[in-house]
Amino acid sequence: MPLKSPEEYLESLRKMKMEVYLFGERVEEPIDHPIIRPSLNSVKMTYELAQDPQYEDLMTATSNLTGEKINRFTHLHQSEEDLVKKVKMQRLLGQKTASCFQRCVGMDAFNAVYSTTYDMDKKYGTEYFDRFVEYLKYVQTEDLVVDGAMTDPKGDRGLPPSKQADPDLFLRIVEKRDDGIVVRGAKVHQTGIVNSHEVLVMPTIAMKKEDKDYAVSFAVPTDTSGIKIIYGRQSCDTRKLEEGTLDRGNPKFGGHEALVIFDNVFVPNERIFMCGEYDFSGILVERFAGYHRQSYGGCKVGVGDVLIGAAALIAEYNGVPKASHIKDKIIEMIHLNETLYCTGIACSSEGHPTEAGNYEIDMLLANICKQNVTRFPYEIARLAEDIAGGLFVTMPSEQDLKSPEIGKYIEKYLKGVEGVPTINRMKVLRLIENMTLGTAAVGYRTESMHGAGSPQAQRIMISRQSNLDMKKKLVKDLLDIED
Repeated sequence: MPLKSPEEYLESLRKMKMEVYLFGERVEEPIDHPIIRPSLNSVKMTYELAQDPQYEDLMTATSNLTGEKINRFTHLHQSEEDLVKKVKMQRLLGQKTASCFQRCVGMDAFNAVYSTTYDMDKKYGTEYFDRFVEYLKYVQTEDLVVDGAMTDPKGDRGLPPSKQADPDLFLRIVEKRDDGIVVRGAKVHQTGIVNSHEVLVMPTIAMKKEDKDYAVSFAVPTDTSGIKIIYGRQSCDTRKLEEGTLDRGNPKFGGHEALVIFDNVFVPNERIFMCGEYDFSGILVERFAGYHRQSYGGCKVGVGDVLIGAAALIAEYNGVPKASHIKDKIIEMIHLNETLYCTGIACSSEGHPTEAGNYEIDMLLANICKQNVTRFPYEIARLAEDIAGGLFVTMPSEQDLKSPEIGKYIEKYLKGVEGVPTINRMKVLRLIENMTLGTAAVGYRTESMHGAGSPQAQRIMISRQSNLDMKKKLVKDLLDIED
C-alpha cells in the first residue's frame, strides 16, 4: 500500500541506524530525543492528513508512474491544478503545525531531477532518466520521506569548486568504480534529514568543465555508511529538555536543520542521476530553485496564518481587540500574507509541461513569490511583536508559575482581561516568541530570507525572466518608433 500510516512511518524510522550527533554526542535513538521529536511530529502530520478523507484531495494524488494513490509529497506534477494543490497543501500543513514540515525540498527535487535527467539522456544517451523513474517508483510505493540536498559549504564564495583551497568544500566524486562512485564533501542547512529515509543530492551551482567532478546527483539511504549528521542549534532549543511545555511556545511541533557529512560514501550506479554532466548542473539548480520558491507561497503563508491568529488572540486577551491601530496592524498582516499566497497560486496557475511530461511553474512569478517572502514575513513578525507587547520576551518561566512561593504573584500580575486564565495569555505569548525569535523562527523568519536561495539569487532570475526587450517593443509599437 503506497500510503503509510503515521505509526508505520515512525516504525520505519526506528529501524534505521543513522549516525546523528547533538551537543557533541551521538544520539542512539533520534526518534525519542526530546529536542528532535517535535520536528518528527511535523513530518508525521503529513502522514496523518493523508489518511483523513477531509484532506484526501490535497494530500494525495494518482501516480503517473504506477497508477496508484500516493502521498502528494512524492508526486510528479501533471497539471497546473497539481501545482495549485501543492501550494494549498503546504498552506494547510503550515496551519496545522506552525512550523516546517520538512517534505517540500524532496518533492521539489523529484520534479527538478525528473525533467533534467530526461534532457540529459536526450543529449548524451545516458540512462539517468530510467534510473530516476525506477527510484521514484520505489519512493512512492514505500511512501518515503526524502531529504533534498543542494547547498554546499562553498568555502571562499569568490572561487569555483575546483579552485578551493580545500577541494571538499563542494561535494565531489573522488573515485569512479565499475559498480558506482565514491563521494566526499558536505551539505549544509539540511531540512528534516534526521526524519528522512533517503537523501537526494544535487549540485549547488552552475559548473564549468574544470568542475565536472562536482556535477553529481544521486540518492542513498540516510543511514548509509559514511553519512554523519550533525544536528543544528536553534534559539531556545534546550527548553524542550525542561519539564512542562509552556516555555516551548509550540509544545507539539518544530523543524530542524543539520550539517551532513559525506565521508567517502559509496553510491551504486542505479542511484546515480548525474555524473560529470556539468552543463546541466545550472539547469537542475534553476529548476529546483523555481519549484522551491513556489513552495514558500504555501508553507510560509500557513505559518503566517497561525501568527496572525496569535496576534489577534493576544490583542483580545490584552483587552484591545477594538483599538483602531490594532485592527489596522492585523489587516496589514493579512494583506501581506495573502499577497504571498497570491504569488504562489499565480506561478502555479501559469505552469507549463516540460518535455519530460511533468509540469513546471512560471519561473518569473516563482521568483517574485520568493522575493516577497524575503520581506513580508519580517513585517508580519514585527507587527505581531508590536501587538503582543514586551511581555513575550520578559515573562517568567513555567517553573515560576508552578512555584508554591511565587506562582500566585504571576497569576495575579500577569492576568489580562477578566475571564481569561493567566496561563492562556502566557501560552499565546510564548507561541509568538517561538514563532518570531525561537525554534520556529528558523523555519519562518530566517528561512524566509535564505531558504531556496538568497534574495539576490531571485533578483538575478527576475532579471533573466523579465523580457525587457518585449516591454521596450511595446513602447516602440505604441509610438511608431522604427529601429
